[in-house]
Amino acid sequence: MEAQPIFYIESLGKLFEDVQEQKIFPDSKFFVDCIPKEAPAALLSTYLSTKDQPGFNLLDFVTAHFILPVTSISQYASGNKPILEHLEALWPVLTRHPDKTHGGTLIPLPHPYVVPGGRFREIYYWDSYFTMLGLQVSRQIDTMQHMVDNFAYLIDSFGFIPNGNRTYYLSRSQPPFFTLMVELLAEEKGNEVLLQYLPQIEKEYAFWMDGETEVAPGQQHRRVVRLPDGDLLNRYCDEKDSARPEAYREDSKAAARAINKRQAHIHIRAACESGWDFSSRWFRDGNDMGTIQTAHLVPVDLNCLLLHMEEVLAAIYQQQQNTVRATAFQQKITLRKTAITKYCWNQQQGFYFDYHFIDGQQTSECTLAAAYPLFFTAASKEQAAGVATMLEEKFLQAGGLVTTLRQSGQQWDFPNGWAPLQWIAYKGLKNYGHDALARRIRERWMAANEHVYAHTGKMMEKYNVTDTVTKAGGGEYPNQDGFGWSNGVYLKLSCE
Repeated sequence: MEAQPIFYIESLGKLFEDVQEQKIFPDSKFFVDCIPKEAPAALLSTYLSTKDQPGFNLLDFVTAHFILPVTSISQYASGNKPILEHLEALWPVLTRHPDKTHGGTLIPLPHPYVVPGGRFREIYYWDSYFTMLGLQVSRQIDTMQHMVDNFAYLIDSFGFIPNGNRTYYLSRSQPPFFTLMVELLAEEKGNEVLLQYLPQIEKEYAFWMDGETEVAPGQQHRRVVRLPDGDLLNRYCDEKDSARPEAYREDSKAAARAINKRQAHIHIRAACESGWDFSSRWFRDGNDMGTIQTAHLVPVDLNCLLLHMEEVLAAIYQQQQNTVRATAFQQKITLRKTAITKYCWNQQQGFYFDYHFIDGQQTSECTLAAAYPLFFTAASKEQAAGVATMLEEKFLQAGGLVTTLRQSGQQWDFPNGWAPLQWIAYKGLKNYGHDALARRIRERWMAANEHVYAHTGKMMEKYNVTDTVTKAGGGEYPNQDGFGWSNGVYLKLSCE
């Protein structure tokens, strides 16, 4: 696919800032998805020369000089279809075809892809794995192939998979699920698929491990952290220290409460890379965004994902009879698995926690990230039993598993539940024989989905799992309908 010129919305300077600060659109993401009708430099010049004239209206100016985005899902009605029929009918509604040259922030992709829905008009990285679970059930194997090929294209183009295919996402990634997507495709097309995408898996691994040979004990570089005793683990990181264009007003407000505004922006962006934007998990005081500290934490879920990537690479090298590389990665696997237990397992509480490498101690926030070692079988039988007990006693609610135990007002906190974490916990518990608990989680989550669908005709981005009559809320934007990963997980669980 021929490379297209990259447009950054920030290049509109004063026009960009004024639109976002004056809140002429309710959602900060709306303007950054608009397409300028003329060259950015000429557009900015026109704005600067006319903005102070009598009767100037900023909304009218934007409407005249930009193509406004359309949210197609809002035009779709379920027609009272049974939920499974509705989900099958949604695939074409959420599918986007290969992108044409347009001049906006969207990064064109060469193959069709499925978007989450609502305000999310582009592909999202970790969402797509859970969406693909549903595509597999629906036998949309060609679409799965297209999704993997699009992500391979992004890795080849940028060296990593951005948060989404927008230029304002090019400073960060998301939880690295590409290897799991390839494995999912391999279930349909055979293990040669793993060899086909080996170059991209290696490139993505290199992105996450950039600096591993240079970083000294007690230091960090981009996404790698070398602990004082030499252990190497990973963190989420975005090195930009400014407000996100798609949340310019919200980030500026949040950073204003922080002691160091630039550092706050880095931590906010790192939380977006985690996919958990936002959660008490990342706040020093558990409540205030102004105390956000994401980039100072070693997250247990991220390190399980890197462990899995290392395991897949080791298996491929073994298959190729590349004993040197296979042995090297077996050593990496042993070291990381030991380090995850050493820094993130809390024997007293029987649960996994993130590790604060600046403070030199675990955080105190209990979160569903603790289910990841079970999903990737990195826990011992005893550790899995401890996590299962905590999930059953503290996290399980009427509508499934709550994300954290703290009600902070953030969307990745109590009382909200999210489809990807239900799947991670469900499969993790099944891996260790906790079938009865897994079954209760499945039944309650699916019932919550069905209840909301019966009353609204929609599948939601997230759910209030403590009160299935009440819509989920919290965060910097309203609950979205569609919704890619909720659809995918529901379809997959319906076959379990």
